[in-house]
Amino acid sequence: MVGTSEAPSGLIAILRGITPGEVVEVGSALIEEGFHAIEVPLNSPDPYRSIELLATRFGTVCPVGAGTVLRPEEVERACAAGADIIVSPDTDIEVIAATRSLGMRSYPGVATPTEAFGAVRAGARSLKLFPSEALGISGMRAVSAVLPAEVELIPVGGVDETNLADWRAAGAGGAGIGTAVYRPGDSAREVRARARRLSKIWASTP
Repeated sequence: MVGTSEAPSGLIAILRGITPGEVVEVGSALIEEGFHAIEVPLNSPDPYRSIELLATRFGTVCPVGAGTVLRPEEVERACAAGADIIVSPDTDIEVIAATRSLGMRSYPGVATPTEAFGAVRAGARSLKLFPSEALGISGMRAVSAVLPAEVELIPVGGVDETNLADWRAAGAGGAGIGTAVYRPGDSAREVRARARRLSKIWASTP
């Protein structure tokens, strides 16, 4: 596994499209089934309210994050709502700096060694490998081979039950799981069943 001075990220649920009315029930199912963090993308309905509800209910046991964060002012608003982590689709130095200055964990999106090292120099230690389905496991291994040992790579995009074990075995410090665990309109019961299967795969893969 790629090393990190912080705890490895593990499984991160990406709840794109979630609403405040359902987020607590879905979040409870995810946590009870072994997911390690929950991300609410900012292009979801009323995302800051969903983040606030998750942080209030589960913040002491599970990190809560904002996703698709593109500007420093969004970092500040997410922090005020109770977020612990900030996830972006790109490598924006200002967003990383704002995240770190507020004591939160930064997950900038990277697709090349140049972007990865730019993110590391800005203070990030958990890098979102995106889109991972295009880069592949061999791409992750190539990038991780040249990064500092304390930096972890988190594949996002196309990670599901069919390939999660392969990503973990290849050294991923975690994985961002989107539609493979939650799609808008899914019930908490459906999410729980998928989360259980994914957590079992993650936990049983050396």
